[in-house]
Amino acid sequence: MFGVTTSDDYRPVTWMGRYPVDVTTMLVGVHVAVAILTAIIAGILGTFGANPLRPYLQFDSAAVLGGGQVWRLFTYAFVHDPRALLWFAIEMYMLFVFGREVERFIGRRAYVALYLTLLLLPAVILSLLSFWTPTTFGSSTALHFAVFVAFATIYPNMEFFLRIAAKWVALILVSIGTLSALAMRDWQSLVVLWTSIGAAFLFIELRGAGPELVWWNDLKARFGPKPKFHVVQKARPGRVAEPEDVYTSIDPILDKISKFGIGSLTANERRQLDRERERLLKKSE
Repeated sequence: MFGVTTSDDYRPVTWMGRYPVDVTTMLVGVHVAVAILTAIIAGILGTFGANPLRPYLQFDSAAVLGGGQVWRLFTYAFVHDPRALLWFAIEMYMLFVFGREVERFIGRRAYVALYLTLLLLPAVILSLLSFWTPTTFGSSTALHFAVFVAFATIYPNMEFFLRIAAKWVALILVSIGTLSALAMRDWQSLVVLWTSIGAAFLFIELRGAGPELVWWNDLKARFGPKPKFHVVQKARPGRVAEPEDVYTSIDPILDKISKFGIGSLTANERRQLDRERERLLKKSE
């Protein structure tokens, strides 16, 4: 969709003819397969649209902690309601579009780590909260919305949806979800929502791809490793970077500017562009 690749780790898992198959495509395929299977079983058993697999797949804190059914920490996200397949199709389309861009930007391994974090962290927190009150949960909506939040963190100024920037779209949707949960006193959904979006945002920030935050930089400087004294070896003459090296390093950024405008650059990309511009000016003097 956007065509900006910044990770050396980005490569398809396999190919189907001329078409690449990445991790996001495989995830969408698994979710769709489970949803189709669920709808078929519901039709055969006559459950009137209710998900017949929910009792076996949903997160259930009592079953996880008391019965050792740890698979529920993973399978709860594959509980899809056969009566809401239209919304499920929209959710899968959003995952396919935005998930592929996040995967392309941060790389395949980091993307798998992100998805597993978004999958496991809410379930773990619900398990801890179950010492106060038992909980059950089965849905992938917050998980895949968090993937969109990761996209909006990488491309905060990308405009779509009536020329509204991605960061504002994410903020509006988060506000709607939060207010809805508060109105219904659905504390469980509120915990899952904010755990998911917080994990997605911080994951991208830790990769150095999100917007520059002063408080976050101060926090990392305070708790990060302090520089140690070390012996400085005598500098050896090395190869001076040629102008072609400079152009190669900023080609993806220039390509992004040409397609989406300079407003789509993240703070890190702007700093890199400024550094390379200074290098070129010094060489021309």
